[in-house]
Amino acid sequence: MPRDDDAEIYEKHAEELVGFATGLVGPSDAADVVSEAVLRCLRSRAWPTVREPRAYLYRAVLSEARQHHRTTMRRRAREARAASVDSVQAVDVDPTILDAVSGLSIRQRAVIVLAYWQDLTPGEIATMLGIGEGSVRRHLARARARLREVLHGD
Repeated sequence: MPRDDDAEIYEKHAEELVGFATGLVGPSDAADVVSEAVLRCLRSRAWPTVREPRAYLYRAVLSEARQHHRTTMRRRAREARAASVDSVQAVDVDPTILDAVSGLSIRQRAVIVLAYWQDLTPGEIATMLGIGEGSVRRHLARARARLREVLHGD
C-alpha cells in the first residue's frame, strides 16, 4: 500500500526525473517513462522500505528508459522489415550535441545527463544509479571520447 507521502515524494522529484528522462529518451517520451517508472516503484513490495526514494526513482527511470529503448529498437526493426529495408541505421543528419548524446549507450547517456545537465559529481551519480564511482568515471570517459569523436571527427 502506498505511503501517505508518496504523492509528496513524486511532486518533489517529478520535474528533475522528467529532465533526466529527457536526456535518455527525448522530450516526447520522457514524461511517459517517468510515469511508468514511478508506478512500478509504488507497486513494488520494496517501496515501503526504501530509504532513499530519490535515488530509487532515478534507478527506476533509468531501467524504464532501457526498456523503452529496447522496445523502440524492436519496433523500428519490425517496421523496417515490413518496409523491405534490410536494416535500421541511425543517420546523423545534424551533428548537434543532442544527436550525439542519443548515439551513446543508455548508461553513458545517463551519466552524461546527470553530470552535465544536472551538475552531479561522479559520487552523487554513483549513488543515484546504484553503481560504483569507478563505473561512473569509466562511462563518463567513454561517453566523452565518443562525443569527441562524433562532434569533432577525432
